[in-house]
This record gives sequence, C-alpha cells and structure tokens, in this order.
Amino acid sequence: MSKPSLLSLLEERAGEYVSGEEISRALNVSRTAVWKQVRKLEAEGYAVEAVRRLGYRLTGKPSRLSVQELLLRLHTTAFGRQLHLREVVASTQDEVRRLAEQGAAEGTLVIAEQQNQGRGRLGRTWVSPPGKGVWMSLLLRPPVPLPLSPQLTLLTAVALSRAVSKVVPGLSIGIKWPNDLLVGGKKISGILLESAAEDERVKYIVVGMGISVNLDPEDYPEELLDKAISLKMASGSPVDRVQLIADVLEEFELLYGLYLEQGFEPIRTLWEARSVTLGRLTVLRTAQGTIQGIPRGLDEMGGLRVELEDGSWRTVYSAEIGG
Repeated sequence: MSKPSLLSLLEERAGEYVSGEEISRALNVSRTAVWKQVRKLEAEGYAVEAVRRLGYRLTGKPSRLSVQELLLRLHTTAFGRQLHLREVVASTQDEVRRLAEQGAAEGTLVIAEQQNQGRGRLGRTWVSPPGKGVWMSLLLRPPVPLPLSPQLTLLTAVALSRAVSKVVPGLSIGIKWPNDLLVGGKKISGILLESAAEDERVKYIVVGMGISVNLDPEDYPEELLDKAISLKMASGSPVDRVQLIADVLEEFELLYGLYLEQGFEPIRTLWEARSVTLGRLTVLRTAQGTIQGIPRGLDEMGGLRVELEDGSWRTVYSAEIGG
C-alpha cells in the first residue's frame, strides 16, 4: 500500500477537519512539516482552511484548462489553432519566441497554468499563480514596418477589453494609455509585445497577455492590493477562463484582420472610445523628463497627443502615466 499524501488525506475527508496531530501521525512527519505541506498545496492553487483545535480542511481545488475544451469553444480561423498548454513555465513569452524561431505559424498560442518568471512592461514581474488567471502568449507575423509595431499594443488592449466586457458584462472597463485595462482604477491585465525584425521589417511579434481572472486578495503581495484587482474580486463571482480565452482570441483575430485590411484608423477609434486617459489632466514621465497636460487622442502612429498647460501640443510615444 502506497504512503498517503496530505492531499489524499484531505480529499478522503472532504468537508471535514483533519487535525494536525492525525495528519502528522498518518504521514509520519512533524507538525512543522505538515504546515509546510499545507503551504505547498496552497502554492499549487488548493484552498486549505486551518482552524485552531480543529485542524485542516480542503475547501477548494485549482481549476485546470483543457486543450480539448479550448478548441471546442474557439471560433477562430488561425489564432489558437496551434495550441500548446503548459503546466508551469518561466514565461510564455520565452516559449513562443522559441517556437517562432523554429518556424511556427502565425496564431500559435502558448498558455501556462503558472508562470514563475512572468514579466510585464519595463522589466516588472507579473503575479501569475496556478489555475487562477490567463497567462498566454500569441505569435504574430504581421507584414508591417517595424516603426508601426507599437500600434499592435493598442490593438491588443482593445481586443482584451472587448472580450472581458463580453464575459463579465457588468464591469466598466477602461484602457489607460497605452494598454493597461482598469476596473475602478485598478489594473486587471498586463500586455507585453516583444518583436524580432529583419531589414526594418517585422519578422514576428510575441504578444504576451496576462489577465487576473480568479485571483483572491491573498494571492497578491500586500503592496499591490491598492493597484491591482482580479475579475472575480471586481465582479464577486468566478469567471470561466476557457470562455475568456476563446473570446480574447476571437476579438483579436477580428481586429487584426481589420487592421491589416484598413490600417490603424479603425483601431484608433475603438481605442479612444474605451480610454480613461483622454480628457483628464495627467502627469507623464518620459525619458526626457516629466510633463503635465491633457491627453486628447492618438496620432496616426499610435502616439498620445497631449495639450500642455501653455496651449502647445506634444506627442508622446513612451511614458509612464501618473495621476
């Protein structure tokens, strides 16, 4: 007979508390070792309730994505049709870049249940615990000059906002320039585009998308709770990750086709309609220094047109936006 595990013990006694002493005896480990195993289960996405004098009780299991279910829900032609589902990766960006260099087709998608080195813009880390979010990267091979590639960052933000609005229709979602999705002023997603080029033409672009779907407050570092939120926390209910992924890919493919056919103008219009940046006095920190003004819209390249306090205008292509 195989040695029982903490998970098997808690699953056998579903709904009941199992004392630390009983677990310690069954597993032949110390009470400290039991506590460490509980922490490990929680890190893997299990919910374990601990109550003094009663013990431990399993209250939730991590949800798992399924390739079969994802493909059944997809209504795309190319995006997501070459699908790679990973349990744990350092970063989905690295996985797609490797596939791109091997000649993978446009629309190739890598999804991870967990990233342990997820990254966002400006080298920041991205909180991506197992089974609670959408952590994925998509391969594009757009026939555009390299200087136009930032437009696809804005397109991605529009696609994500439209998809989230379909899955969680009650939420008011706004885009903070260039690509942060906000609910009530708090960030719910991260977007990172990384490109490779040859002779000033885009060879490929890896579009990284991280959406905080079913995270709970305890999943965030304390210093992020006033800046970040999940769809579950914002709406009060868990969100279907499979449907969200399917809708993101559908919206993305639709807008990408529109972009290739008609250029940036329709994307600009859609972005401006969803922006929470435009029309508000804003501080922008650029590499050249800090400026203050009112963003009025996007230019034809995707830069932010800002009306300064002295009545002059400036176009900003890279900046951190403050209050």
